[in-house]
Amino acid sequence: MPMKGRFPIRRTLAYLQEGQVVFKNSVKVMTVNYNTHGEHSEGARKFVYFNVPQIQYKNPWLQIMMFKNMTPTPFVKFYLDSGEQVLVDAEDQNNREIVQRVKKILGKSEETLKLEEQAKMVKSNPANFGPKKYCLRECMCEVEGQVPCPAFVPLPKEMTGKYRATQKESSTL
Repeated sequence: MPMKGRFPIRRTLAYLQEGQVVFKNSVKVMTVNYNTHGEHSEGARKFVYFNVPQIQYKNPWLQIMMFKNMTPTPFVKFYLDSGEQVLVDAEDQNNREIVQRVKKILGKSEETLKLEEQAKMVKSNPANFGPKKYCLRECMCEVEGQVPCPAFVPLPKEMTGKYRATQKESSTL
């Protein structure tokens, strides 16, 4: 992919995957209020420019809204599914401090992320067979190149036990 446009590094997959914040499932909406001019909003502007794309990539279910030049001080507000609102002040902070504070308040812990990753790996392992609720495949016949399931397609005569038994019997006579 050609690196064209202003700051193309922000659009690379590697940059988006470097994001640190994965929100809890209860977070539904994030709003960022900041001003386009002034020293107090410098960290919030950088947060919107550099960190919001990463947050959006890591949390695809999250609705994100930006409000420019509507309030005198910058802040980030979260709306939870229980109806609660969480307000994070962003005045005179750089973007890293804002990210760390947001991660500490509403982000998933490292242990939770590791457990979710392990559960995802267990379910996505192609060698596991069982109910669709837990595994990707129910039967070996769903793997391409394997013998089809005898419940749907009859097996060739040579592969059935009854045919083999009659062949052995006829050959011994």
